[in-house]
Amino acid sequence: MNEHSDVIGDERGVAGPGPGSRQRWRTILAILLIVVGCVLAPLAGVAVWARNQVTNTDRYVRTVAPLAVDPAIQAAIAEQITTQIFTYLDVKGLTNQAVDALAARGLRPQVTDQLRGFTGPLASGIQSFVRTEVGKIVQSQAFADAWVQANRIAHQALVKALTGQGDGAVTVEGDTVNLNLAPFIETVKQRLVDSGFGLAARIPEVNASFVLFDVKNLSRARSAFNLLNTLGIWLPIIAIVLIGVGVSVAKDHRRALVGAAVGVAVAMVGLGLALAVFRTIYLDAVPAAVLPHDAAAVLYDTIVAYLRLGLRTILVLALVVAAGAFLTGQSATAVRTRRSLAAGIGWLRGGAEHAGWRTGPVGTWVHANKQLLRIAAVTLAALALVFWGQPTGKTVALLAGLLLVALSLIEFLGQPPQRTMVAPPTQT
Repeated sequence: MNEHSDVIGDERGVAGPGPGSRQRWRTILAILLIVVGCVLAPLAGVAVWARNQVTNTDRYVRTVAPLAVDPAIQAAIAEQITTQIFTYLDVKGLTNQAVDALAARGLRPQVTDQLRGFTGPLASGIQSFVRTEVGKIVQSQAFADAWVQANRIAHQALVKALTGQGDGAVTVEGDTVNLNLAPFIETVKQRLVDSGFGLAARIPEVNASFVLFDVKNLSRARSAFNLLNTLGIWLPIIAIVLIGVGVSVAKDHRRALVGAAVGVAVAMVGLGLALAVFRTIYLDAVPAAVLPHDAAAVLYDTIVAYLRLGLRTILVLALVVAAGAFLTGQSATAVRTRRSLAAGIGWLRGGAEHAGWRTGPVGTWVHANKQLLRIAAVTLAALALVFWGQPTGKTVALLAGLLLVALSLIEFLGQPPQRTMVAPPTQT
């Protein structure tokens, strides 16, 4: 008996891991996959945004088009154009030359001195006139159209600039990415000549530039950009696959889905905070002499606008998925919430019936196909989200709200068939 017991004990000792051990490893693996997927989610968002800005000309133009009508950007460009013009036009010097020529022709010294006294105010007046004309041009629709066209044409050059091969309208010099202002200055020159300011004809062909970005260690940023551009397709797929596998491996799929959705939401919040921190770093790194602070802020906010829109959309979607998975679970809160909703819908149905409203055969059919109708409602909401051109957080919230209304309507309309009570036969 003892030997038999020893043999049994030995067999138990060498047996493989039990169900508890396997479940523990499944949980660890699921958590690891979900955490890695959530960490990759914000990187995937940045990669997709960067890739879209480079490869999609229409998306890039839509991104930079608002800059042409922003007052801060308009003021910065107008100031740079005006400065470039008066780099080549010395109004005060030309006025003094004219006075000297008149003096050489016999103009009285008293008159000559009086004319020299007007050279300063005259130069200031001309500068003010030119600055006003440049401002009108920069604020015009023609300038906005020219801005869009110039950026569309320069898109391929921008790609080269970000990959370290800048040429054309967009170039890289040291730590700056620049937009060539020569076409705009030529437009201003012609406008001034047409306005009667003949001196503008003296302005030569100018190869000035407007700083788009002034960032330290641009070469490192360019390398990171190239890496993100390369991974722009694969990172989202990898993140989704890791999260999906993690949820499927987990013992409790619903709880794992809630955790994954919350993790993605937290990751999106982290990305938003990172963008805010980098915005401060970027603004501190841009010298005011290169680009005014307000213009730099507008430039940064405009460039990352679609990235912020995307992270907000994913944040709302993740919260909706987390809420849906939680409310369909078996926790006390979820059960209590569902019962409260069912009681509320039942109360509304009872009130409608008391008022004489009956669903009739429709209610019977809805009740018989309730599960199928729920699946159809969820599927339609998912398809609408997938095929929506550029969904926003408001779009996701609207679709979630419509889905909730549809599910509530299904519950409200679905009524079991009325049972007919048969009276027992009377005995005689």
